Amino acid sequence: MEFQEKVTSERAVLAGLNCDLFTEAETATDATLDELEALLETAGGECVGKVLQNRPKPDPHSFFGDGKVQEIRDLLESQQASLLIVDNELGPSQIRALEELTGVTVLDRSALILDIFAQRAKTREGRLQVELAQYRYLLPKLSGMGTSMSRLGGGIGTRGPGETKLETDRRHIRARIQRLEEELEEVRRVRAVQRSRRQKNNIPVVALVGYTNAGKSTLLNALTDAGIPANNRLFDTLDTTTRQWEVTDTLTVLLSDTVGFIAKLPHHLIEAFKATLEELRYADALVHVVDVADPDREEHLRVVQKLIGELAEEDTPVILCYNQCDRMSKADLPHDPDAVFLSAKTGEGMEQLAAAVQNAASRGKRRVTLLLPYEKGGIVQTLHDTAQVLSCDYEQNGIRVEAICDEETCGRLRAYLQ
Repeated sequence: MEFQEKVTSERAVLAGLNCDLFTEAETATDATLDELEALLETAGGECVGKVLQNRPKPDPHSFFGDGKVQEIRDLLESQQASLLIVDNELGPSQIRALEELTGVTVLDRSALILDIFAQRAKTREGRLQVELAQYRYLLPKLSGMGTSMSRLGGGIGTRGPGETKLETDRRHIRARIQRLEEELEEVRRVRAVQRSRRQKNNIPVVALVGYTNAGKSTLLNALTDAGIPANNRLFDTLDTTTRQWEVTDTLTVLLSDTVGFIAKLPHHLIEAFKATLEELRYADALVHVVDVADPDREEHLRVVQKLIGELAEEDTPVILCYNQCDRMSKADLPHDPDAVFLSAKTGEGMEQLAAAVQNAASRGKRRVTLLLPYEKGGIVQTLHDTAQVLSCDYEQNGIRVEAICDEETCGRLRAYLQ
């Protein structure tokens, strides 16, 4: 599948429905429309107007009321916009009705996020996951869809499988979904093998999690010199990056940057990205990165905490890390004695983060030097199985081993400690 690299700038009107029947995650507000505008800019579009309607329940035909649809149509015409993006989830018949009433292409929030992911995916694994998410999103919408399903040109909402003839046989699409699932299952199998090797080598894994654009990639670069792009835009990093981080003399971990979360994250993406997100379930500790200067900080914090609760093991230590503290005075920072406050940009607070990770991920381990008699050489293999061996030198008076061991192993080998 070919993914379009060139981003076409399109003028779009954003619309949302605030409805008593919707849950908090389903409804639209001024804040979610502002975030939708940021998503549109990330996709390469331009917002030329916003419309928010308060209504007891959605119109079953056109989602919005007749008067509001006319207002949207007038705004589209006056601003010469070619795209309407709705902040809520739409059914196929509602998309078709809105396209017929407005004369422009209609996308919902999920379709826009999927389009951004199609732009950002660079690795084979990332592209497989995005393609699978898009097909899962599109399959139930095929019947009755209007022009948005048949656009073969460029533009927002047409990347990935949007560029193919989606009106074709559903069996073909289901078969493609099955093949993608099989390929991603192979990815998960390879990850499982890599994970078992890490566990055998006793190397802890720490995952960076957080709302999109909270500064996870910048923090990874600061800690490990990863050199990955860290731009100020939503979902700038999609493919997971893992680097080794020497936290202290006694602890080295694998630090992973995960895909950013967002409110109303399409469940198709969560399902498709299981191969990546399952790393959270096997992580020894999570670092929840929060942009302390974000005006919607508390809401974004709750969104990520909810997703962590769904994706990670219940007893996984979570380190709350407030980033970009250089942009605020100390008096305005949150009052949380258990949180870490730092600036990935200036380096301030990195020692505090290292101490927190050491406490959460070290599991009582320490760095030791052992001098083993040659007749006890079998202990070396035991250390390779149960500890992290840093060096092993065969000297005249014995085998000198430097390793990171837990307290139990240190106790058993106390006689050989140097």
